[in-house]
Amino acid sequence: MRNKFILLTGCSGGGKSTLLDALSKRGFSTVLEPGRRIVEEEIAGDSKALPWIDMNAFAMRAIEIARSDLEAAQLHCGPVFFDRGLIDAAVALEYSRGPSLGETIGDARVYSSPVFLFPPWKEIFESDAVRKHDFQAAVEEYHRTESALNELGYEVLVLPRVSVDERVEFVLHASGIA
Repeated sequence: MRNKFILLTGCSGGGKSTLLDALSKRGFSTVLEPGRRIVEEEIAGDSKALPWIDMNAFAMRAIEIARSDLEAAQLHCGPVFFDRGLIDAAVALEYSRGPSLGETIGDARVYSSPVFLFPPWKEIFESDAVRKHDFQAAVEEYHRTESALNELGYEVLVLPRVSVDERVEFVLHASGIA
């Protein structure tokens, strides 16, 4: 099977990382969210590119990391699941009054269709040291991401609010892997 880059995106606190962990435990190649990696590094370092301090710097770093992740994923044979990625970073950059989505990523399709969109799910949403924003900010982020995916012409499947195992099966079946 050739590379198939499957994007898990959407609302912060919607269960993306939990699903990615479940996929990893089943032996699939996975790529952790660039944003969480940046925040963890920044908290341990100089804290200049934290999203609540400098969203533009944060988004620029996320774009660099997402591009690097895509390049590294070329080495994998078979499906690779991404917890967020280049589209999310470009949406964040545009939101921080940076270049538009199109200016940042062009019209190249880097992820397979469908893209899996995780909706706001208040019952599982949690703030933490890495995710400091509230649920309403997560909902707004979801709508920006949904709009960008539509603008880019991706087929979008919204994840049902069901158990992790049921979500895994939904993603594997819908992406043609199961």
